[in-house]
Amino acid sequence: MKNIYSILIVSAIVFASCSKEKEASIEDVIATNDLKQIRDTKSDLDTKQIEISEKIKQLNSAIEELDTLKRNPLVTSLTIKNEVFVHYLELQGNVKTKQNVLVYPEMAGTLESVLVKEGQRVTKGDVLAIIDDGGMAQQVAQLEATTELARTTFERQKRLWDQKIGSEIQFLQSKTNYQAQKNSLAQLKKQLGKSSITAPFNGIIDDVIKDQGTVVAPGPGSEVFRIINLQNMYLEADIPESYIASIKKGKDVEVDFPILGKMVKTTIRQTGNFINPANRTFKAEISVPNKDKSIKPNLTAKLKINDYTNPSAILIPQSIISENAEGKQYVYVIENIKGNIGFAKQVVVTTGRTQGDVIEILSGVSSGDLLIEAGARSVKDGQKIKIAKS
Repeated sequence: MKNIYSILIVSAIVFASCSKEKEASIEDVIATNDLKQIRDTKSDLDTKQIEISEKIKQLNSAIEELDTLKRNPLVTSLTIKNEVFVHYLELQGNVKTKQNVLVYPEMAGTLESVLVKEGQRVTKGDVLAIIDDGGMAQQVAQLEATTELARTTFERQKRLWDQKIGSEIQFLQSKTNYQAQKNSLAQLKKQLGKSSITAPFNGIIDDVIKDQGTVVAPGPGSEVFRIINLQNMYLEADIPESYIASIKKGKDVEVDFPILGKMVKTTIRQTGNFINPANRTFKAEISVPNKDKSIKPNLTAKLKINDYTNPSAILIPQSIISENAEGKQYVYVIENIKGNIGFAKQVVVTTGRTQGDVIEILSGVSSGDLLIEAGARSVKDGQKIKIAKS
């Protein structure tokens, strides 16, 4: 090592001495104004420059071989192994329910009484409110009496007719009269039934829109209640058409409700058969269990739908993949390992899907290969490297 440093020092002194002489002679040569002499001097200097450069390269090579203090790049390693890879399509969806309806009156009249209040649970068929029937109940009672009379008359005429007593026309008249009275009574009772507003399904009264004494009538603007069933909830999401083959009924879904701090696992219960030409998506319905009734309609949720699973995948961190000038992706494999010293070999890989910080490798490396992890972007192909102890 001392000999090398001595050679460098001597060379530097000689070069400096020559430089001084050259500088002096250059001034003298220029002062002569002799073009040929100036060109010859320049040619001599170019030759000496080449000679000095070659000597410096030899010295650098000798230093490289003899310098025991030289440091190889320090890297960490990663051993490839096969593992399960579950990929998810991440989307947003809105909570909906098919049992979220406004209840309208079926007849005009004054809202005589409201029998429920907001937040009350009701069962299908429960009477929620009563509309003033305008005397229709009395009409029903009167028609019931005349219908009963028509029934009695018909039964007596039938018994006589069975005994061949009386005329056939009397029997047919009594039968027709009774049937007409019975039909009129049924129709009037049906009309009277519209004076009672009933629950269309089991649920909760979410809103009482009209108060007692309000005049109501069928049609828009006359809704009296909003009733919701929070048990049969679902999420609706728009799925890009490129996933039409991988996202089907029964696929697993993770649903996260950030506002509630709640996550549930469920499945797709239905996928649509129509692709929206405006955004090239199709609908998917995801069941949402809601035992504690905390999930409400129109609540936003984050969905993770399992669209791909590989039980034996090669996964590596995305951070160790680089790209060359041709656009190909590559990693560094460590070869010819002796102790903690090895050589970096650049290997082109084919990548698949990503999930979080990892990416699936489809070809190029295999299980058991040792890759450079930390320091992968600071080494070169074929370079000697030092592997850090784990």
